[in-house]
Amino acid sequence: MSSINTPNRMSFKSIARRALIYLAAVVLIVYFLPRDVRFIYQFDLNKPWRYGQLMATFDFPIYKPDQVIQREQDSIIRHFQPYFSMDVTVGTDAINQLRADYQSDLKGVLPSSDYLRYIINTLGVIYRQGILDVGSSDRLQRDSTTNIRIINGMLAEQQSVTETFTIKDAYTYLLNADSVHYKPEILQKCALNTYLAPNLIYEKELTETARQEAIDNFPWAMGMVQSGQKIVDRGEIISENTYDILKSLEKEMQTRSDVSLTQRRMMLGGQVLFVTLYIFLLMLYLGIYRKDYFDGWRDLLLIFSFIVFFCLFTSLLMSRNMFSVYIIPYAILPMVLRTFLDSRTALLAHIVTILICSITLRYPHEFILIQVAAGIIAIFNMRELSRRSQLFLSAFLVVLISILIFFAYEFFTEEDISKIDFSIPVYIILNGILLLFTYPLFFIIEKTFGYTSNVTLVELSDVNNNLLRHLSETAPGTFQHSMQVANLATEAANFLGANAQLVRTGALYHDIGKTENPAFFTENQLGGVNPHENLSYEQSAKVVINHVTDGLKLAEKNNLPTIVKDFISTHHGKGKTKYFYISWKNEHPSEEPDEEMFTYPGPNPFTKEQAILMMADAVEAASRSLPEYTEESIGNLVDKIIDSQVAEGYFKDCPITFKEIAQVKSTFKEKLTTIYHTRISYPELKK
Repeated sequence: MSSINTPNRMSFKSIARRALIYLAAVVLIVYFLPRDVRFIYQFDLNKPWRYGQLMATFDFPIYKPDQVIQREQDSIIRHFQPYFSMDVTVGTDAINQLRADYQSDLKGVLPSSDYLRYIINTLGVIYRQGILDVGSSDRLQRDSTTNIRIINGMLAEQQSVTETFTIKDAYTYLLNADSVHYKPEILQKCALNTYLAPNLIYEKELTETARQEAIDNFPWAMGMVQSGQKIVDRGEIISENTYDILKSLEKEMQTRSDVSLTQRRMMLGGQVLFVTLYIFLLMLYLGIYRKDYFDGWRDLLLIFSFIVFFCLFTSLLMSRNMFSVYIIPYAILPMVLRTFLDSRTALLAHIVTILICSITLRYPHEFILIQVAAGIIAIFNMRELSRRSQLFLSAFLVVLISILIFFAYEFFTEEDISKIDFSIPVYIILNGILLLFTYPLFFIIEKTFGYTSNVTLVELSDVNNNLLRHLSETAPGTFQHSMQVANLATEAANFLGANAQLVRTGALYHDIGKTENPAFFTENQLGGVNPHENLSYEQSAKVVINHVTDGLKLAEKNNLPTIVKDFISTHHGKGKTKYFYISWKNEHPSEEPDEEMFTYPGPNPFTKEQAILMMADAVEAASRSLPEYTEESIGNLVDKIIDSQVAEGYFKDCPITFKEIAQVKSTFKEKLTTIYHTRISYPELKK
């Protein structure tokens, strides 16, 4: 029964916080989205094609394989003919020098002029064929060059490398060209090496230019693929030709992505607009339908943290082309949000995440169909998480529905069953295994964001835990009262659709502070001894009121969640200890009491579950004082207690309606009537 107040203007701080979360989510998602026209397929030679039919969307050449290119380029280099220019003056000068030396020194060494003519003729042959310097000779040998081109005037004639000389080869040739008529030992005395010098000069610039032209004119392609041409279909074995085409398509797409700056800018603009709109729609939903989440930064941070995480992980996966996207457990997002928030928010956040992630895929339709179905089944099964086994069941159902949707889609889109990619169901099964990590994730989220899951509430409800066992041993009457209140409140919560497990846990702990002074509470008093008889009304009220503050101290000491501690502080609200308050006023009719001394610290209940507990606590405690238990007396008691609470304004801050309060009354009456029903008197055996 929430009061209608004029909404307060949002503070600048809260607006800035929402805007920061919104912008951070958009910027992070868009920044990591791939913007290259990437080839996203994985394939191997002689293996089946795992994807759908692939068609060429543009013309592109079929590039030769790298090993073929390397082999052909090596052949070009090996058969390439470097350029040398011949310096004819070197040979002329050497022969002229020989003639001059003959007149002065060699005439006495050589036996006849025939030797001179032999040497001159042989030098002419050597210089016409050409002499290479040592560096050029080594380079030709290292490159396995077989022919060179010798520039002589305006012509460049081809010549075998074996027909050229080095200084050493030329000297040996001089000595042995005609060893029958001219004795080498006589020629050795003439120091013929002094007449030998390289006359072939390496033309580096001309050679490099010619080499580059040969490489530039190299045919890189061995055919063309036309736009609209089928490249490969699902299930087909990738032949060597198909493999070359796929590698060519991959190379061409990479080339296009590198050079198309305009396309990258357009893609970035589209991604920014797409992500901004979808995140805005989610924020709009939260602002209109889930104001509590929209106003709380913790809930917004939880929602957008998961959305950003899955979008970033998908972008990283697709940009690196590491493994199938179906291995990512997207169903974790709706499972977590359903557990800590609600079903509608979980479903909408899941759909927004899947749609944003889908733009990174080439064929998103199948992905969207499978992931949306998986999210729906996960939300349905997680509607009331109370057992670990539910996670195993959820993972199994997610895997099952995903595989069924996959095969359903394949059956009406594929004509041949052999073309179905059976690796995807394997990835989906691995996905289900990863879903089991949701359970430890709940613990991390609870510690990070301060939430409390139903699993934690169930664990806290175990009466064998230390705090509740201490309550049952120290204050058994209070323990039994708490159990009865828990039963009443749980029944009402189930009827209203509230969080029954939360109400039950809160009811078990709401009076935990009474363990500090159990004897001061009537349900724990034995033998008619009442310690309040020796205290003033103010002192008695203080002891009773202190069970709230003592309870909060114990809860803090035992690390109870805040959501449970709220039941301790609100189960009496800002009400009064009426017994002592009225007794004091009766004894002091002409005086006004100090209201604060008889008033609980509060606050009043601010959730539906806390309101249910307040009503159940008051009704159960008062029902113990009824002189007789009839349907009428119980009904009158319930109406009197709850109507009094409504009149005193305890539920003004609660989202509970008058209709729901009436339903709670009806539930309490029915439950108490069943508890206190009249039992049959057993007859005595007559002697």
